[in-house]
Amino acid sequence: MNLPNKITVSRILATPVFLFFLVPGWFGQFWGLDQWGRYAAAVIFIVASITDMVDGNIARKYNMITELGKFLDPIADKLLVTSALIAFIKTDNLSVWAVFIIIAREFIITGFRVVAAGRGVVIAADKWGKIKTVVQIAAIIAILIKNFPVSLIIDFPLGMVLMYIAVALTVISGVNYIVKNVKVLEKN
Repeated sequence: MNLPNKITVSRILATPVFLFFLVPGWFGQFWGLDQWGRYAAAVIFIVASITDMVDGNIARKYNMITELGKFLDPIADKLLVTSALIAFIKTDNLSVWAVFIIIAREFIITGFRVVAAGRGVVIAADKWGKIKTVVQIAAIIAILIKNFPVSLIIDFPLGMVLMYIAVALTVISGVNYIVKNVKVLEKN
């Protein structure tokens, strides 16, 4: 297993640790420090998000792209983000519908990619998908840290606003992806 794949696996292994600190009743139950658990979860999430860029850059720069890496990288990304979203339903009253839309889009796009790969076609992420991902990550971080430092100045739900922008971008990027790639499903 090469370095990029090890980094990807570490992101997968970080997900349950992230949840341990995020979800009340686990961290707070033992030490009574729920907010500190959120900060620990935020640090884990940020580091894991950075490793997503690092593993890809190393793999491309040193020609270390493997089939295992192509398989594990999107799984690691989805596990981390969807675990945060699902936890936010409980911890921050994030709408179940927002989470459903984001997760449904990921299943649909993954399905497209599986069909395309079976036909020897690689469908790369486009700019809308990348923008959606950046906004999702920013929203998750803002929610984790309770909108700090904005919260010092004004009571504004920055994280939730960003999350609903991410939901809109999820729909836009999903529709764009389907329209651009529907031909993959039409081939016999």
